[in-house]
Amino acid sequence: MQPKFKKIKASRVTMNQLMLPSHSNFSGKIHGGYVLNLMDQIAFACASKHSGHYCVTASVNRVDFLNPIEVGEMLTLKASINYTGRTSMVVGLRVESENIQTGEVKHCNSSYFTMVAKDENGKSVPVPGLILDTKENVRRFARSIRRQEQSKVRNNRFKPSKFKMQEHLAMIAKEHNAKIEL
Repeated sequence: MQPKFKKIKASRVTMNQLMLPSHSNFSGKIHGGYVLNLMDQIAFACASKHSGHYCVTASVNRVDFLNPIEVGEMLTLKASINYTGRTSMVVGLRVESENIQTGEVKHCNSSYFTMVAKDENGKSVPVPGLILDTKENVRRFARSIRRQEQSKVRNNRFKPSKFKMQEHLAMIAKEHNAKIEL
């Protein structure tokens, strides 16, 4: 039987992967799609470890590629559970690359994957809650709550039935690379 609550460190996952020429794009850097695939894999592993169930990706919250990753570098992906809902979890990810000759480490990106636990019939199942035992864990949990609230407000504001075009026309015409021809 699954515990009602788990410590965050119990489900942390780290993955290392050497970046090969077969992972590169046309400009010789590691392909972003390949990195996203690895991120999804580690998010799955972390969420499944926490929940004790197969997990699916429900959403990905923004991925900014901060630094290019070179062929021959060692990629390190770190994942931990930042938030738990009833059946969902927010997995915080950090991706770093290391030049194995110089030891230089670069932060390449961070992201948040929302994962949902499923049973053998594909139905969502409850997940253990989190034991928040450090100030940093409380900060990450609270940040996830705020991110969800902001997403709901943004989604509601731009629903076709609620969108007020007049509020945006002047700003678009003045500040952005667009020409309005209505």
